[in-house]
Amino acid sequence: MSGKRSEILATNEIYHVYNKTVGYEEIFNNSKELKRFISLIDYYRFNPKLSFSKYNILPSEERKKFYQKIKTFPKVVDIFAFAIMPNHFHLLMKQIDDSGIQKFLSNIQNGFAKYFNLKNKRSGTLFQKSFKAKRILNDEIFLHLSRYIHLNPITSYLISPEKLINHPCTSYPYYFGNIENNLINTKPIIEIVRSKDKYIKFVNNQIDYQRKLQKIKKYILE
Repeated sequence: MSGKRSEILATNEIYHVYNKTVGYEEIFNNSKELKRFISLIDYYRFNPKLSFSKYNILPSEERKKFYQKIKTFPKVVDIFAFAIMPNHFHLLMKQIDDSGIQKFLSNIQNGFAKYFNLKNKRSGTLFQKSFKAKRILNDEIFLHLSRYIHLNPITSYLISPEKLINHPCTSYPYYFGNIENNLINTKPIIEIVRSKDKYIKFVNNQIDYQRKLQKIKKYILE
């Protein structure tokens, strides 16, 4: 799935991962598509040994029990931030298991492609074969890149700034405390700035954001 990689994906290292659709086809244009992709991210950050499509057709009570069970499994990746744009996505995450990132991306991309193709009566590849990944070298880059990812829908003029705190296209609502879920590990980034309120202020500091963009340019990947 990944083709030749110039970046070695090492276990216990943090990466900015990016991929886009074939031909820049817009596939994440409504809440149903976003919800499905986020559900796949949530599901495959573990190693459930059951495809999401089979899990999704389990009776309601069985599905709830199985979901609780897989949350006790070891993670293959730990996710700190995401942005899901109409024709691409960004993920900021740590590889926990050997080849974890590659397995995780293969699962979420293939899982979404099957769903999207069936729904839209299309066939063929949906995502680019070779995703991009860049290892994050220090806390400063980690912090600034999380802000870049969270602001992506605003800087691309997809949503207005006031909608960011509740919009499902990024993981920012998890930092705001607006979503009760353990999908996003907010602790490492919050610890860098020392409080949730300081991180919110940091994200909203547009002047500093513009000034720091050059510093993280080689980590942006687009």
